[in-house]
Amino acid sequence: MTLLKTSGLALLTGGALLLSSPKTSTSELGALTSNITVCMTPKGCVFKTLFGEETDTFSSGFIVPEEANGSIDKGLTWISQAQHPNGGWGAGSHRRQDVLDPHAVPADPATTSMVAMALLRTRNTLSEGEFSHHLNKALNFILTTVESTPVSQIKITDLSGTQIQTKLGDNIDAALTAQFLANMLDKIEEDNPLKERVEKALKTCVNKIQRAQDLDGSIKGSGWAGVLQSSLATTALEAADHQGIEVDEDVLEKAREYQKGNYNAETGDVKTDKGAGIVLYSVSGSVRSSAKAARKVKAEMKKAKETGALAPEEEVSVENLMEIGYTRDEAVKYNTSYQVYESSKNKAQEDGVMSGFGNNGGEEFLSYLQTGESLIINQDEEWEKWYANTANRLISIQNNDGSWNGHHCITSPVFCTATTLLTLSIHNDIERFVKLGED
Repeated sequence: MTLLKTSGLALLTGGALLLSSPKTSTSELGALTSNITVCMTPKGCVFKTLFGEETDTFSSGFIVPEEANGSIDKGLTWISQAQHPNGGWGAGSHRRQDVLDPHAVPADPATTSMVAMALLRTRNTLSEGEFSHHLNKALNFILTTVESTPVSQIKITDLSGTQIQTKLGDNIDAALTAQFLANMLDKIEEDNPLKERVEKALKTCVNKIQRAQDLDGSIKGSGWAGVLQSSLATTALEAADHQGIEVDEDVLEKAREYQKGNYNAETGDVKTDKGAGIVLYSVSGSVRSSAKAARKVKAEMKKAKETGALAPEEEVSVENLMEIGYTRDEAVKYNTSYQVYESSKNKAQEDGVMSGFGNNGGEEFLSYLQTGESLIINQDEEWEKWYANTANRLISIQNNDGSWNGHHCITSPVFCTATTLLTLSIHNDIERFVKLGED
């Protein structure tokens, strides 16, 4: 195998890309190639170009274990074979959680959107990638579903009692579909007629999500773990806002405040009344909703120390934020977000918390995903430690056929596999999450 080396980059002629420090010797680098690669093409990393130019310094040098790439490939093969002829995927009925055959259940928009997002994250587009055909069919299924929804109806599907609805909430389909459509917009050329259809469908979903917001900022129709529905709806609104879709700022702020309010940074207490009594579900939403504000505080505190406005040893506090220009109300709000993020991110990664219900269900998989996305949005260097821990946990429980399934509540192998693929390939979306955190 020939090894070509440039500053901070090694390119293996076998097609795998290995990131390294500029100080790494050729012999040391060669030793690494025996068991480590970075994102084998076409499901490759976006961290550096072929010529070694960094697209994002935060992510430079991250190495993906070969086992993770192999696990992703197996999962993609399995889930591609689970697609229905109409382009959708389904999770099945709450009443029949024992049915694990993906073709024995009807397709639903929530599950289809999760799979479609996994295809996007693993470097498939409408025109490129091993599973581009599957993505095209999925998009057609989603657009047809949304376009046939009555304006007066909050739900985007006539299906009821699905595993996803019962466990997360009645309006989860609109939330996950909005996330997918927002992600899809970046992959469609401006002159493609699909662009307008996707934007219109996204606006429809945003409208329905906003209409479903309850007085406390949560989303109505809460399921067994409704806090996750509310968190995913908040993420969907943020993604739509990032794409320039009109989002009611009051609704979005209220949604964020609800998520943050589930965790008390001072006492460590977690509100789990809409989280099935499970700390993991609530705390992963808290860390996700506070990540952007925490990043802003971290950056401005760093700048203040560099310019001498604050001493190097100063910590984030209401007083220090006021010292660098925040009003008292702003300082209180942003200090709370920062403290919630810092405390809840650690809570969400505790072994006892990550065990969730005691075994793995779709809710646990979703919570892992939310925690990882939060760390990247905040450009938190701890995300690599999170990835190593979470990837090991997920790879060890993959089924022999390449799928994952839950052992309680959301048992659907399609939904669980899609969520796990999104987690294991999260490094492919670092650039997008970093930009999302800049808004």
